[in-house]
Amino acid sequence: MISRLRGTAVARAGDRIVLDVGGVGYALAVTPTALRKAEIGAEVTLETYLHVREDALQLYGFGEPAERELFEHLLAVSGIGPKVALAIVSGSPVADLRRAIALDDTARFEAIPGIGKKTAQRVVLELKEKLGSVAADPEPGRLGAREALVELGYTVVQAEQALARVDPDLPVEEQVRQALKEAA
Repeated sequence: MISRLRGTAVARAGDRIVLDVGGVGYALAVTPTALRKAEIGAEVTLETYLHVREDALQLYGFGEPAERELFEHLLAVSGIGPKVALAIVSGSPVADLRRAIALDDTARFEAIPGIGKKTAQRVVLELKEKLGSVAADPEPGRLGAREALVELGYTVVQAEQALARVDPDLPVEEQVRQALKEAA
């Protein structure tokens, strides 16, 4: 198993990079965190996961070990392949995803392209025991603010994007007010 690579980023295209390691170019599908770390021409160290299929070897790259760990847990969920697992890990910070699992927040996963209601429920159900106890203290205020924005007509994704720029320690009403101001 290829667990980590250190090399020079020589090419980027979408969510893929080519990492030159000792003269060998490794193509990796990566998370946004890894993409930010991999500036062209700069040396970077990425956590990796090698997915082996009958017809292909696919290498996935992560900016931090927690991303790779969650990715591997997601692969153990029935119906989740590496592309969907990468989309989930790429969609939100790992701490937020763990918190969503601990709080049975299936809406967080349903908002990701390629994830339906049943798959989202399966992710939460199968990973809650494994990850629920590890999750950080839940932020009920953030969940309330997201629900308020959804009630106002925003999609879950739009609400998450608007709240990403708002301090989660603020009261729910203030989070909603600032998110609305940011979205306008």
